[in-house]
Amino acid sequence: MKLKQILGAFALASIAVTGAQAAKVSVAATPVPHAEILEAIKPTLAKEGVDLDIRVFTDYVQPNIQVHEKAIDANFFQHKPYLDSFNKDRGMNIVSVGNVHVEPFGAYSNKLKKGDEIPEGAKVAIPNDPSNNARALLLIEKQGLIKLKDPNNIFATAADITENPKKLKFVELEAATLPRVLDDVTFALINANYALEAGLNPVEQALFIEDANSPYANFLATLPENVDKPEIKALVKALQSAEVKKFIEDKYKGAVVPAF
Repeated sequence: MKLKQILGAFALASIAVTGAQAAKVSVAATPVPHAEILEAIKPTLAKEGVDLDIRVFTDYVQPNIQVHEKAIDANFFQHKPYLDSFNKDRGMNIVSVGNVHVEPFGAYSNKLKKGDEIPEGAKVAIPNDPSNNARALLLIEKQGLIKLKDPNNIFATAADITENPKKLKFVELEAATLPRVLDDVTFALINANYALEAGLNPVEQALFIEDANSPYANFLATLPENVDKPEIKALVKALQSAEVKKFIEDKYKGAVVPAF
């Protein structure tokens, strides 16, 4: 074989090996804290030969649809009650592959300073998706403001309210819009990711907030066929690392809590 042919064959072999070593994985995520956490582990994954492609979404619907349609490999934005409801309603089979953090759900107001200042007839905005709607009602009940038929029902609705002594008036809106209506309501129940995006500090500004024992851990999710792929396993390992735990604790200071 001529030298030129030998060199050409060697070059092609090198490209093939490099290509085999590189694995790209795309992840749909909401901006805060999910995309920020993913950005923090991107260099670590790159060293392991995994090219992390972060796709940012601002809603709770498209990330699951994109994974279901195999346009994106995985997503990182939701908790189990939400995913269970989504899978059931849409006939999908997306699965969790590893808890990462909890975003304590809280009540925020531009009109009140403390939770004990809530007046009779207060207008309360809560998320309109089933799991977060119930999550809001359960947290409100925990403050003694209402009573529900079953305080453990993670799919409770306003129809399950048995007592409402302050005659609270509930308005159901898309979760992402809640920070923008604070001037129009007495208070709103807002997911921590949207609160953080809006510049709210859950630890300092929430009228009341879930504690660290919240069952609503956010996780990486994908299709069953992807669970055992090396790049997905590498991603889970990185998300549940000491590096990420420290990043969460240092950056969010209690507004986001590690769940691994």
